[in-house]
Amino acid sequence: MQDVGALALLPVVIILVVAVLTRRTLFAMLCGTLAGAVLLGGWEFFDSWIGYLGTAMADETLQWLVLIVVLFGILITLFERSGAVREFAAWAERFVNSRRKSTVLSFLLGIVLFVDDYLNVLTVGTSMKAVTDRYNVPRTELGTIMKMTAAPIAVIVPFSTWALFFAGLLEAQGVTANGSGFGAYLQAIPFIFFGWIAIAIAALVAFGWFPKLGALKKDIARADATGDVFPVGTTAEERDAEGGLPVNAEVGEFAVSGDDAERAVSSAPAPTAAATAVATRAPEYAKPRPWNFLVPIAVMIAVTILTDVNVVKGTVAALLVAMVMYLVQRRLKVKAVFEAAFDGVASMIFVIVLTALAFMVQHMNIDLHLADWVIETTQPVMNGALLPAMVFLVCGVYAYATGSFWDLAAVITPIVIPLAFAMDVNPIIAGAAVFSGAALGSTTCLYGDGIILASRSTGIKPLNLMTAILPYAGIAAAASLVLYLIVGFAGI
Repeated sequence: MQDVGALALLPVVIILVVAVLTRRTLFAMLCGTLAGAVLLGGWEFFDSWIGYLGTAMADETLQWLVLIVVLFGILITLFERSGAVREFAAWAERFVNSRRKSTVLSFLLGIVLFVDDYLNVLTVGTSMKAVTDRYNVPRTELGTIMKMTAAPIAVIVPFSTWALFFAGLLEAQGVTANGSGFGAYLQAIPFIFFGWIAIAIAALVAFGWFPKLGALKKDIARADATGDVFPVGTTAEERDAEGGLPVNAEVGEFAVSGDDAERAVSSAPAPTAAATAVATRAPEYAKPRPWNFLVPIAVMIAVTILTDVNVVKGTVAALLVAMVMYLVQRRLKVKAVFEAAFDGVASMIFVIVLTALAFMVQHMNIDLHLADWVIETTQPVMNGALLPAMVFLVCGVYAYATGSFWDLAAVITPIVIPLAFAMDVNPIIAGAAVFSGAALGSTTCLYGDGIILASRSTGIKPLNLMTAILPYAGIAAAASLVLYLIVGFAGI
């Protein structure tokens, strides 16, 4: 371990700068980890880099996340190969017959899937992108609605993975209500301001009642003008993987589903050389059967809740149900199921590598004492009435810069709570500020697992998603900061 002072910020700064300049998240992460390895290992930076890669791979949280990602990759591929997603989209379009209804349904699904933010973004993106594509909703807009809902709803609903973890942190610091940390968390929920404001903004965006801002404004204008829902710079291979059709193509007839599902596309002369792709289109089905998608999803949610919010067990149960349904209906043959499983794992390789590099950065930040440096630098202004606001600001910026959310809360809560007691500040509000900051980071961090998974489910790059979200999350963060200042000076 080395204490390098402000230089501990170098890996994070390099990641953000390189990502913006090159628009290549994986390359940026590699540069950041190499910078960290040089700071920690000097001339033996290569051995240091390899060592941190091993440390990251041995991290139980990363192993759990990789398992989740692999299982979801298989499930998503089964949905696609069996035609279940396309049939769900065709069925949904009988009720969703406008742009607004497609975005509102996406938002409502995000609310319903409050149990876990991973479950949330992977399910909503997979199920809704074919529906929103039909109405020229940019993938970045769908991703913004998803991410502005996923972590915020998980942090303000007490029966989620986030709430249970944070309640345990409160209880460990002696902050209880009615004898439990869960009771204290219930009292903290009204003060988790970022969660409430982010959800409100997501709802307004979904209904079309919020101003279009930043990169998302440009994406919406381009989608309306050209029908292209993918961000600028999306390659032909990436479009093809997402089912994007050439801009000069017209959707013809579709087979029912399963192994023999095909689409006939007739081409006309391209109007412009610049136009390269449009949205995916849901096929027409005489009798679409949404249950092939809805039943596995319902099983996943139910099993997850019934097993004390165990997302792994819920996903495995959904996989087994989906396999049985598709085999019984002869939508897929046994060979096709195994092929889908292998292809599902392969489709998540990029996500797994990016996540492993993100965990390397987190472990490097620990050994560089980044959290200690931030706390020491900001602690002089963490006093009295300013404490809740400063805690939120520090946690939000740190979480955004480092990709640490639960880890951040685990590190800083034992520091913040004693400070609150010593300064006669309500420890429940101080804890709420920590949890708000963690939710802000999860919603915005370029290389956080939430953004990585959301970008995978919507078929866009993490950088495109982050830049679209930032103006909206920034407004929610600014409003939250003001509310924490008001609460602090009011002495609540």
